[in-house]
Amino acid sequence: MTQPPMIQTERLTLRPYAVTDFDTYAAMVADPVVVRHAGAPMTGEEAWMRLLRFIGYWSVFGHGMFAVLDRASGTYLGETGFMDFRREVAPRLSPSPPEAAWVFTSAAHGKGYAFEAATAAHRWIDVHHASPVTQCIIAPTNLGSIRLAERLGYVLHDQPTYRGEALRFVRER
Repeated sequence: MTQPPMIQTERLTLRPYAVTDFDTYAAMVADPVVVRHAGAPMTGEEAWMRLLRFIGYWSVFGHGMFAVLDRASGTYLGETGFMDFRREVAPRLSPSPPEAAWVFTSAAHGKGYAFEAATAAHRWIDVHHASPVTQCIIAPTNLGSIRLAERLGYVLHDQPTYRGEALRFVRER
């Protein structure tokens, strides 16, 4: 396996998570504003297990979630990337394409960071991953993420069963 990438944009650095990201990651996923469309705030224990999952995913699959940092200050802003979360979605696409995801701190909302970071991550996966298709699953109430998915080239595919209501968007490169 090659070294996981570090991507830089005009304002951002994207890199795989490290254990040292725990405090800022845990604070983000404990914020009710950040997770309002994805469930309840996480406990520290839940955040720790998810962070370890993100770190390990890179070594198995060669892609995963990127921590997104402000390039100038190093401040943690959120995350974006691709994983197979093994969500219990019905119907499941077969073969299951990588799922795009993005989550940003409250302080980072409304500044264009999510689009900048997700665009860079999509450029990277298009070059380094064999799958010609990616998907994202979004709560119908999450209008900001729906707009971002559409800006990234995703189109509504279906409304699968997943934790109540969900929309699945698919993007072909």
